[in-house]
Amino acid sequence: MSIDAIYRLLDDLPRGGPGSSECTIEALKNLPPLPPSPKVLDLGCGAGPQTLVLAKSLGVKVVAVDLHRPSLDRLQAVAKGQGLDHLIETRCVDFSELDVMPGGVDLIWSEGAAYVLGFEESLQRWRPLLAPGGLMAISECSWLTDVPPAAARQFWDAAYPAMGTIAENELRAERAGLRVLHHFALPEAAWNEYYLPLADRIGQLRPTADREMAAVLDATEREIDIFRRHGSSFGYVFYLLQAWRPAGNHAADRRT
Repeated sequence: MSIDAIYRLLDDLPRGGPGSSECTIEALKNLPPLPPSPKVLDLGCGAGPQTLVLAKSLGVKVVAVDLHRPSLDRLQAVAKGQGLDHLIETRCVDFSELDVMPGGVDLIWSEGAAYVLGFEESLQRWRPLLAPGGLMAISECSWLTDVPPAAARQFWDAAYPAMGTIAENELRAERAGLRVLHHFALPEAAWNEYYLPLADRIGQLRPTADREMAAVLDATEREIDIFRRHGSSFGYVFYLLQAWRPAGNHAADRRT
């Protein structure tokens, strides 16, 4: 699908994926305390609704990373309006190739963006950035059942074939050298915060959509329909993780 058409679809929407301020705050509350003056990265932040929550809740600078400059510009404008601009630094870079000193980050946050690389690849790449005992809070679309309905399986096998169950994702985290502290599934309300405005936008764009946009709108409507019919079988899950050893083969580690 056209990336440009996707950006045009999501432009000015409150969120670029399922989530809510309440879920961000719940994840924060379930993390251990951060050290004084922590270094915090928000990777794949989009327009940054969660970045604003992090900056306000923690009262420390959050480095917000995304490849879409207009989204970062929106974040900066909103942060300035809320008096938080001094706590948010934006960087328009690829989060797979971060120019960040290894071992110096205390908290890596990423809501709904790890799928770009794949959950395990993201964890493997980001784990070396964490300080000893450093934390990650990552929301990832996950299977909530081992036997999902055929229609849901068919859709996600095409859209995101690497999507795992909670147990599979926790094992991936352990292989990356991360201890699983907690996880929780986002409630339906967090999906509605994304899908309801998105459905309205689809209706606005449909009459004048070109071929590329029409393809994106069709795919998005299929996704919404799959969630409406089979949303109990999959969902975004927040994984709260802590660095505790170098990345490696978890199964081999347990044999030694």
